Amino acid sequence: MTSPEGPHPAGPQPAGPQPQDPEAAGHSGAGLRAVLAALGANLGIAAAKFAAYAITGSASLLAEAVHSVADCGNQMLLLLGRNRAARGQTEEHPFGYGRERYFYAFLVAVVLLAGGAAFSIYEGIHKITHQEPIRSPGVAFGVLAIAIVLESLSLRTAVHQSRRLRGRHGWLAFIRRAKAPELPTVLLEDSAALVGLAFATVGVTLTVLTGNELWDGLGSLAIGMLLAGVAVVLAVETKSLLIGEAASAEVEQAIVAALAAGPEVQRVIHLRTLHIGPESLLVAAKIAVRGSDQASTIAAGIDAAERRIRAAVPIAEMIYLEPDLYESSRADTTDPAIRAARRPAD
Repeated sequence: MTSPEGPHPAGPQPAGPQPQDPEAAGHSGAGLRAVLAALGANLGIAAAKFAAYAITGSASLLAEAVHSVADCGNQMLLLLGRNRAARGQTEEHPFGYGRERYFYAFLVAVVLLAGGAAFSIYEGIHKITHQEPIRSPGVAFGVLAIAIVLESLSLRTAVHQSRRLRGRHGWLAFIRRAKAPELPTVLLEDSAALVGLAFATVGVTLTVLTGNELWDGLGSLAIGMLLAGVAVVLAVETKSLLIGEAASAEVEQAIVAALAAGPEVQRVIHLRTLHIGPESLLVAAKIAVRGSDQASTIAAGIDAAERRIRAAVPIAEMIYLEPDLYESSRADTTDPAIRAARRPAD
C-alpha cells in the first residue's frame, strides 16, 4: 500500500476527454467569483431595504432586509471557510482542512438562513396581529425594483459560473452532486431572494390596493417559509458532505479504468473514495496482482497505477493501493466498495 508524498508526476495523459463533474468546481475559482458577486449585491440591497422599511414601515420589506443581511453573512462565512480550508496538512490533521468549507456552509444553513426564516415568520405574525399602514408605497416599489435587478445580476453570475461545470446534469442534480458548496449555496440563495422579492411585491401591492395590512404580513410569512425551505435543503446537502461523500460514479469509473489500463493490475477488487475537500479526493483500492510477481515488480506497478489515476483524475491527491490475490469466492457483491469497482461504464 503506497501513498507518495509531495508533488506527483503527472504521467502520460489518457486519451479522450477527462470526466467532467461538479466536484471539480473549485479548480476554476468559479465559486469564489459567484460569492463575491452575491456579497456585493446583497450589501447594497440590504442598505436600500432597511432605508425603505424606515420610510414605509412595511413588514415585507423588513423581512427582505433581514434576508439580505443573512445572505451577506452567508457569503462571509463561505469566504471564511475557503480561507481556512486552504491551510496545509498538520500532524493533528494529516488530511488537511478541506472540510472546513463544508462546516461553514452548514453554518450558513443552520444559523443564518434558519435565523432569517424565524425572524421573517415572527415579523409576519406581528404585522398580522398589530396592523400598521404602509407609508410611501412608491419608495417600497422603487427599492423592490432595484433589489430585483441586483439579485438578478448576482444570480446571472452564479448561473454563468455553474453552467459549464454542471455538464449534462440538470440544475437540481448539480446542486445535489456538487462537492464545492459555494455555487449551490449562492444559486439557492439568489433564487430564494428573487422569489422572496416577488412575495414582498405582491404583499405590498395587495396592501396598497385593498388597504388591508394583512397582505403585508402574509408576504413576510411567505418569505420566512421560503427561507426555512432553503435552509432545510442546504442543511441536508452539506450534512452529507460533512459526513463524507464518495466521488461521483463517473469519476470512480475513470479511476477503475486507469487502474485496469496497465498490465500489472489484473483487476480492481474493490474501490473506496472519499472527498477530503471539494478539490481533494482520497482513493483506496485493493488490486489483484499475479502471485508470481516479485515485490519490486508489484511496487513499480503500483507507482505506475497511481500515475495513471492522477492523470485521469487530478484531484486524487491521496492514493492507497493494496495488492492482493483475487479469489472470486471471497467477493461479497453486497459490499459497496466491490460494486464501485464493478460498476459498468455509461
